[in-house]
Amino acid sequence: MFIEIIKTIILGIIEGFTEFLPISSTGHLYLADEFVKLNESSAFIHMFMVVIQFGAILAVILIYFHKLNPFSPKKNGHQKRLTWDIWFKVLVAIIPSVVIGLPLNDWMDKNLTSWQVIAATLLIYGILFIIVENYFKDKQPQVTDLDNLSYGTAFKIGLFQVLSLVPGTSRSGATILGGISIGTSRFVATEFSFFLAIPTMFGASLLKIVKYFASGNTFTADELTILLVGTFVSFVVAYASIKFLLNYIRSNDFKAFGWYRIILAILVIIYFGFVKGMIA
Repeated sequence: MFIEIIKTIILGIIEGFTEFLPISSTGHLYLADEFVKLNESSAFIHMFMVVIQFGAILAVILIYFHKLNPFSPKKNGHQKRLTWDIWFKVLVAIIPSVVIGLPLNDWMDKNLTSWQVIAATLLIYGILFIIVENYFKDKQPQVTDLDNLSYGTAFKIGLFQVLSLVPGTSRSGATILGGISIGTSRFVATEFSFFLAIPTMFGASLLKIVKYFASGNTFTADELTILLVGTFVSFVVAYASIKFLLNYIRSNDFKAFGWYRIILAILVIIYFGFVKGMIA
């Protein structure tokens, strides 16, 4: 069990670090599973890889608790209305994921979870980040404050989030890239991506747990321990990762993440396409 806990901590660190950076947590966890395999059923592992995202959600809620709390006694009436407005924009933005994403989710998981797809999406979006950042480098964003984000723009960002159903895309990557492309500042795109993650990831986690139990599975004591440890580690690391990203984008663009994705894609192709076959 000790070894399983160590593996869980490693996976929790990977999830927490990569969830809100635009580099794909799903892709990293899939790759990590090649080297850090939990000694549990495939059904549990598949559920675990999604549900530990709940820890990352809690990190967002903690960091933004005041900003997202419409009932805060420290806010006046106008501030409370602005807070409700943010939540309504988030609800509008998740409509595409509910309408398009839910019906396709299982099919995507079954048919597109492969190293080839992950390598391709890592590469494609890595190139797109560099292209988009270069294109908008000297252009003034139209939306520099979250309060000025329109419902139409929120909905469009939600459409970009649907792209993250493809493994390796990155939910934060798709929404941030989409936000920048349609005129928001990096900071607005990033914060809105964080807020959009709350209902999206909570819903995904809840859905996985429901499906897990609906299939006749239950948690053993060891499995419950693994799930709780992974979620807690994800929470702690995600908290630090969010703080890092917010500070980073105040004076930097996203091109470094684009180059990281490209390099990782090349390494994935080399390992799975050549090295793994040679050592098998």
